[in-house]
Amino acid sequence: MPKKELSESRRKDSLRMWLRLLGCENRIEQRLRSLFRKNFRVTLPQFDVLSELEHASAALTMSELSRELMVSNGNITGVIDRLVNMDLVKRSRPAHDRRIQYIELTPRGSKEFSQMAAQHEQWVAEMFRNLTRDDIRQLQSLLLAARKSVIENPEPTD
Repeated sequence: MPKKELSESRRKDSLRMWLRLLGCENRIEQRLRSLFRKNFRVTLPQFDVLSELEHASAALTMSELSRELMVSNGNITGVIDRLVNMDLVKRSRPAHDRRIQYIELTPRGSKEFSQMAAQHEQWVAEMFRNLTRDDIRQLQSLLLAARKSVIENPEPTD
């Protein structure tokens, strides 16, 4: 059964909503990038790697890390190089297969990540200071519904 065509006003409203979501995400990301650089001298991708390693609570291969962060191995290599130089992560290779690289937090990396994560939480809370708790809960619910709608409606074939 073919899907019913959406009205022009519905299409325009959906597009405006998408553009507002994108604009909001871009502003938040720009601010976080600036704050991480200024306060911790790390990039947002570096923070993301540290976060993934902290949550894994064990060493991850480069491939596992790339998959979890949804980026290519090539993209992650430079980020890891810089984090190694900062003594926030370390690489190791198993004796049985020298092609594999395991990445894990150093003690310094774990300590500094904890500080970054606490500050990150505070920054995000400050950005949404003007929203009530009910506003935040309602927005969370709406965003979950929007994600579900995207998942349930596959790409058009035409």
